[in-house]
Amino acid sequence: MPTSKRPVVWSIAGSDSGGGAGLQADLKALQAFGVHGCTAVAAITAQNSVAVTQVEPVSAELLDAQLGALAQDMPPQAIKTGLLGSVDNLRVVCRWVDALRAQGHPVALVVDPVLGSTTGAAFADDAVLQATIAELLPRATLITPNRVEAQRLGLATPDAQQALLARGVSIVITGGDAADAQAHDWLQSPQATGWLSLPRVDTAHHHGTGCTFASTAAAALASGYCVADAVVLAKMATAHALRHAYAAGQGAGPVNPQADFAQHIGNLPAFTLPGGRVPLHAQQVLPFAPLSNPALGVYAVVDSAVWVRRVLESGIRTVQLRIKDPAEPTLAAQVQESIAAAQATPGAQLFINDHWQLALQLGAYGVHLGQEDLEQVDLQALQSAGVRLGLSTHSYWEVARAWALRPSYIACGPTFATQSKDMPWIPQGLDNLRYWAGVLPLPVVGIAGIDASNVAEVAATGAASAAVISAITKAADPEAACRALLSGFRPPT
Repeated sequence: MPTSKRPVVWSIAGSDSGGGAGLQADLKALQAFGVHGCTAVAAITAQNSVAVTQVEPVSAELLDAQLGALAQDMPPQAIKTGLLGSVDNLRVVCRWVDALRAQGHPVALVVDPVLGSTTGAAFADDAVLQATIAELLPRATLITPNRVEAQRLGLATPDAQQALLARGVSIVITGGDAADAQAHDWLQSPQATGWLSLPRVDTAHHHGTGCTFASTAAAALASGYCVADAVVLAKMATAHALRHAYAAGQGAGPVNPQADFAQHIGNLPAFTLPGGRVPLHAQQVLPFAPLSNPALGVYAVVDSAVWVRRVLESGIRTVQLRIKDPAEPTLAAQVQESIAAAQATPGAQLFINDHWQLALQLGAYGVHLGQEDLEQVDLQALQSAGVRLGLSTHSYWEVARAWALRPSYIACGPTFATQSKDMPWIPQGLDNLRYWAGVLPLPVVGIAGIDASNVAEVAATGAASAAVISAITKAADPEAACRALLSGFRPPT
């Protein structure tokens, strides 16, 4: 049977005779992600698990010929660079990046600035270092240095990172070379800036970690993910590869990328914005109060206390009061009336959208927040009061940010296109909802574009709930619409 064409990623790097890093590691990571990896040898190394004994760059002419052959038949969606070996080779890469982009290929460039080996061998002299800074980095989509490499490249300061970002270049400074109990990576990207954290994997076998991280990020970018999401996926893949690392010689053995890296909640990092608390291990994070009934079912999102009562009377037991105007003169009265209606209805779970202070003051059961609200909310006050928390997410990095807070539920979407609000996100479909329902150990709510025609499909994903707005509030017969939705939402047994 015909299969869809896989994204193509070029790895331009050094060959590792020990099979642990360089091109060999890159191909393993690219294959695990499901893209097609092509290789262009920029340098040849003689090395094993304990030492690098010789490094020899290939000629610029040979590197150019390799890239020319690939360009004729397999132009890339992304390029990942590692050890380039010489200034001439670096400039060959720059010329090809420019040429491909000029031809209309939106090539993402991930630069893993390999300046030396973990065994102590130096891979870049001053000329290569300066050419990297002046010529290669400005062309990058994403740079992935560790802390030592970031210092040598002059990228460790906020000013330097802001200057890069102003030119469209993102950076993630990986924390694998630190001795902390947590592996903290610092991300600066157009989507988000902050810390990605996971407990450090306890293994002596870590050869190829940086290669795996950068290659996975390149594979994700080639597959259409934004930079912040690509970095989350890279961290997940690298953590999983470290968990499966093995000994292959007397020194540090290779990491071992696996295709199922994204299926394990233990690989999902916590994400916190600047100034926020860097998350500790998951067991040390105090979770928000669990839901009284995690099987939320049909979740009606309405804009008045009248509607809250109406949907409750129609049999729906999960409701969100969503009044967007903070200057609405009846806001407090509407919240109070809605809370009273929910408290008088057995099994009802009411969430107040956005207005957390009022919800806290009036004793609301729950609060629902968007990502844009989190920096203005006293989350500790809500948690201490036992208020349930629901969070909206639309991408990997937003889920990672929500996961760091251990909310009562996480809403994932948009599942389908919707007319209720302008959505800057591409509809993610049922497969994405099914994925998160399977991975997250919290109730997952499908959001956006859900109605009676597709609510059964939403339930079949294993999601705990389907959030509905227009299918109720714009229906000719809202009560009948509620009954149809309740009848259609039947979770798999």
